[in-house]
Amino acid sequence: MSRNQDRSLRGAVIAVAGAGGPAGRAALVRLAEAGATVVASDADPARLVEAVDAARYAHGGATVTGDTVDLLDLDATRDWAAKTEKEFGRIDGLVHLVGGWRGAPSFTETDLKDWDFLEKLLIRTVQHTSLAFCEALQHSDRGRYLLVSAVGASKPTAANAAYAAAKAAAEAWTMAMADQFHRAGGEQGTSSAAAILLVKALVHDAMRAERPNAKFAGFTDVKDLAEAVVGVWGKPAAEVNGNRLWLTEKS
Repeated sequence: MSRNQDRSLRGAVIAVAGAGGPAGRAALVRLAEAGATVVASDADPARLVEAVDAARYAHGGATVTGDTVDLLDLDATRDWAAKTEKEFGRIDGLVHLVGGWRGAPSFTETDLKDWDFLEKLLIRTVQHTSLAFCEALQHSDRGRYLLVSAVGASKPTAANAAYAAAKAAAEAWTMAMADQFHRAGGEQGTSSAAAILLVKALVHDAMRAERPNAKFAGFTDVKDLAEAVVGVWGKPAAEVNGNRLWLTEKS
């Protein structure tokens, strides 16, 4: 993507949920580079501080802040949204990067405790962030809610029943938010959008260092994911809203 498209993010206020992981770190750096004010959150305060400091260091002068937020607490998530809007006057995006995975040896050996874990991590956090940020994004002239999901949500395997089902539920919830934006836009069309970025899986430098002989075929590098996130703001809302944006080979 041309850096000229970064102008669509200059002055924007973008919240990033799950900012302490590798994907979150890459997103903070790229969003800051694009000129956005970045408001990061993570449940782990140490990881959050490291991620925020890295983004600030990479782009001196960029506004990157961090809040330790329990996204499993709806009131806490709403407080985060309200605080952000009060401090910066607007919210133009929420990038949802809260992730996790649990698998099983086979379908019949699926441990439903894995479902309980994934339901909270992959569904509840989407519900809470979308409900908390929806109105502010709807009022924005470039509001975007972005969920990162996996192709396995639509092609579940026997060993990934809990994970695929949780991802599919999160996707459905995000599509419902997209419909809200569509209805709110009326005849003039929506200026806000909710969309899904689809990957097979993510890879980053530390993973490559740990497994130097691995191919990671079809995986999306977290830096490429961050580039795709920024690119969404360069597209009209009508082209983005309610769509699945494929970052790997479509299956």
